[in-house]
Amino acid sequence: MNSGLASGGSIEVPAAAAPPDEAPAAPARVASLTWENALAFAAPYLFGVFFLGAWEMIVRVKNIPAYLLPGPLLILQTLITDFSILLPNLIVTLRTTVLAFLAAAVIGLLLGLLFTFSRWIERTLFPYAVILQVTPIVAIAPLIIIWANNTQVALLICAWIVAFFPIVSNTAVGLNSTDRNLLDLYRLYGASKGQTLLFLKLPSALPYYLAGLRISGGLALIGAVVAEFVAGTGGTQSGLAYRILESGYRLEIPRMFAALLLISLTGIVIFACLSLLSRFLLRNWHESAAGE
Repeated sequence: MNSGLASGGSIEVPAAAAPPDEAPAAPARVASLTWENALAFAAPYLFGVFFLGAWEMIVRVKNIPAYLLPGPLLILQTLITDFSILLPNLIVTLRTTVLAFLAAAVIGLLLGLLFTFSRWIERTLFPYAVILQVTPIVAIAPLIIIWANNTQVALLICAWIVAFFPIVSNTAVGLNSTDRNLLDLYRLYGASKGQTLLFLKLPSALPYYLAGLRISGGLALIGAVVAEFVAGTGGTQSGLAYRILESGYRLEIPRMFAALLLISLTGIVIFACLSLLSRFLLRNWHESAAGE
């Protein structure tokens, strides 16, 4: 042993062998995560296909008449064939929805800013905003229609009443949730109230404001449809609610379901567009959109 070291020999230490089960563990874990992600992505679609398939099967097996409950295939076929009839009504409803949503977005933001500037104003006006929110629009829509003397303006006001509260509430909460340490830092450096609002409070409240927009988009559509039901408008300026009522009176139930499907698809598109807007504005700096 000593002679080998003295003559310049070296001792070779065998490398430790890796445990036999560590090498395939990582690929197996990756495959498991991939499968779980794929299943999580496909689960809503699989459930929807199962539900629609069961619905269609029950209608066919029970031989349920179309004027009682049409099947999904018949509803889809009716939507395609009657789309030229439903499209003008969709445009009317969508116009009311968009105008009410834009008005809610602007007025809600301004009211939220006003509540932030003065606690007295918030304590004075916020209870009335809550009263408008909790009062069923069906109960006050007839009065609004009488007072407005214009059906389209009345529909717009009704949809706005339903849509504006989430924006006001979320904006006020976002502006009041600004980091106090950052506020102290701005005061330390002598920032004015306008600079603090523009560069600190508004960016801090942006995620809350966008969340309110996502909620209000669907509420504006609901408010427009409910107001159309109450107003009972007809003719060329009628929305999808009139088409639903007309189909019910004529027992054209497949067309009624087609109109309902069109309203649902419109709501999904509105929510998706607002979600994309939120992700685009927040993706580079806010945790809620990080990694998306």
